[in-house]
Amino acid sequence: MKVTVNIDCTPEEARTFFGLPDVQPMQKAMMQDIEDRMKANLAAMDPETMLNTWLPQGIQNWEQLQKAFWGQFNAGTGGTGDKDKG
Repeated sequence: MKVTVNIDCTPEEARTFFGLPDVQPMQKAMMQDIEDRMKANLAAMDPETMLNTWLPQGIQNWEQLQKAFWGQFNAGTGGTGDKDKG
């Protein structure tokens, strides 16, 4: 013998019937917290902010990097960085 019982109810009704806690308010609070954090982090993803973070002195850092590169390049080749005179 096989007995089948179909119960038509909403998830909230089933949760109440089985005595399970309603976690929907906690989920809403957690999702709001996650959304707030994501919005705060998106502000840091602004291209200008990222460049200022990576290169706080702006173009001066590029010039220093270029000078260091050419200094190493010239030291490796034995050059002085000036064109040969005469």
